[in-house]
Amino acid sequence: MIKKPVTIQNSMDMETRPIAHLVQEASQYKSQVYIEMDDKKINAKSIMGMMSLNLSEGTAITVAADGEDESEAVAGVEAFLVANK
Repeated sequence: MIKKPVTIQNSMDMETRPIAHLVQEASQYKSQVYIEMDDKKINAKSIMGMMSLNLSEGTAITVAADGEDESEAVAGVEAFLVANK
């Protein structure tokens, strides 16, 4: 398992549907991918789970992945979260 702390730099405005795009990013990997925030650990491939988090620009989270492509999964999700769109 790989874990990496990330500070969100992407606007997570619900109008632009970033949660759906984040779930799509996480879903392209074979590994299990999680977003950890406070005391919560949410499956990043679950749209309902991800919507339960209050993700916003400047929020510090941890991206975790476990599986055969865990390095790529963490890097891909991190790249999505720090991209200024």
